Amino acid sequence: MGRELQRAFLWMIFLLALFMLWDAWQVRNGNPSFFGTPEPVKQEQVVENEIPSGDTQTVAQADSQTVASDVNVTIAQPVVVTTDLFKITFDAKGASVVRAELLKERQTPDWTTRGLPGLILGSSEEEQKDVGNVVLFDTSAQHVYKAETGLIGGNFPNHRTPFRLVSNNLTLQDGQESLQVQFAATQGNVELVKTYVFHRGHYGIDVKHEVRNKGNVAISPSVYMQLTRDDSKVATDSSFYNTFTGPAAYTDSEKFQKIDFESIADKDTDLPSQSNEGWIAMLQHYFLTAWVPQQDSSRELYTRQLDKHLFSIGSIVTVGEVAPGADKVVDSTLYVGPQDQRRLEYIAPNLDLVVDYGWLTFLAKPIYWLLAFLQGLVGNWGWAIVLLTVLVKAILYPISAAGYKSMARMRDVAPRMKAIQEKYANDKQALNQAMMELYRREKINPAGGCLPIMLQIPVFLALYWVLLATVELRGAPWLLWVNDLASPDPYLILPLLMVATMIIQMKISPRPTDPTQAKVMMIMPVVFGVMFFFFASGLVLYWLTNNVLSIWQQWYVNKQIEEERRKRTIS
Repeated sequence: MGRELQRAFLWMIFLLALFMLWDAWQVRNGNPSFFGTPEPVKQEQVVENEIPSGDTQTVAQADSQTVASDVNVTIAQPVVVTTDLFKITFDAKGASVVRAELLKERQTPDWTTRGLPGLILGSSEEEQKDVGNVVLFDTSAQHVYKAETGLIGGNFPNHRTPFRLVSNNLTLQDGQESLQVQFAATQGNVELVKTYVFHRGHYGIDVKHEVRNKGNVAISPSVYMQLTRDDSKVATDSSFYNTFTGPAAYTDSEKFQKIDFESIADKDTDLPSQSNEGWIAMLQHYFLTAWVPQQDSSRELYTRQLDKHLFSIGSIVTVGEVAPGADKVVDSTLYVGPQDQRRLEYIAPNLDLVVDYGWLTFLAKPIYWLLAFLQGLVGNWGWAIVLLTVLVKAILYPISAAGYKSMARMRDVAPRMKAIQEKYANDKQALNQAMMELYRREKINPAGGCLPIMLQIPVFLALYWVLLATVELRGAPWLLWVNDLASPDPYLILPLLMVATMIIQMKISPRPTDPTQAKVMMIMPVVFGVMFFFFASGLVLYWLTNNVLSIWQQWYVNKQIEEERRKRTIS
């Protein structure tokens, strides 16, 4: 196979690999094909969800209990708590978290409403200026997503029991480092006191369940903590890619696993029945909520379908025997916020695994940490990507230089190659022997120019996952018009510049002697340009920088080859 055909074939493989990566991502998230639009989820009337039935000795159904609160004053209206990071709404029933607005996380405007796409599609950028804050927990006619807790194992307070508000202060004041919000309810001679502790600058909320036995018989309750959500996609997700939305869990025995809603509906999940560690979570693009019970406490993890489009994942923690007049406390953490790996590592072991880089995690993880380090040096994620490209190019320089030298020498011997092809046009064996002899004599590696491209592909794909999954890059600006490295360039300037650099590369590289191969190479910049219109700006910036460095390197090598040829001519 000729050098030009190999190069063209590898470009086609690269294009196909990108297509398959995107298509696999679509299929993985329930879509039928590339750019396919998932079938819209029809919201039906949501029934009141039940406490799961697991071990019959420790878990009871809430529906079989008669809710009869002994407290005198219950919550008449939802309770709204405001901190530096949250506006959290608690429901009167169960003191459950039914809405969580993240005050420091803004919704990102749809890139198709800006620049050229907005002009073509007739969308207005003005409509996207006030898109509001990110809302995770939310309970409305269109969307159900909440965090619930309670006691099981008897006639105890649960997430349907009316609670009373004990605390008076519901706002984290300036200079105040923490805020405690306490609720209480009594049922069946058992009082449950829930205390939510908010800390300034932290998305992790400490939650304490204090069980008080007011009867004259010992009890053995368990505390359940569950996340309930419908299976609808996040409304702000891009139509050009899909990310995982649904439950996830971690234990030492089963490690990290994502659980799609279909598996729960089919009762095809593999959560351990008992564990002494681990956590449960509900994921969506860039954000998550998670219950992290205290370590070394016996727990049972569960999933359950509550309605056609309503699902829950939870953890049941054993309290142990509580003697009459005694009390016991179960501590846990409720995380509500972005998938910031440094924050998640602090909350619980392996919670950072929710930032899923797919099958290239082994390469994407180091790239993320290197990017984060570089960003710490320069203070900008865009320039960090540029520096990353320079470092990768420097590491691959010896291999790239050898490839470019082969390409430069091949450019020099192109007339002789064409003469050989014409001479042995009817004798394939003789043609191959003559070409190999020419390569050997001129020290040309026919595949040398392909190797740098092949080595760049894993880095390119890993960076794709990093940009798709890393919340720090969400809404991160570079310069001028590029104000979100995780979204496509709305003015298409970066993709057009990348096309220009590809054309320049072609001009300084050996031209294929076969007219068909030459035409294939000519349409490559157009194909890649159209495809890169829909890629994240950070990814296009990486490839653009790589092309610029490759052009310089090819030019430098060409000058070296010319100097060598000049010296040989003089001597």
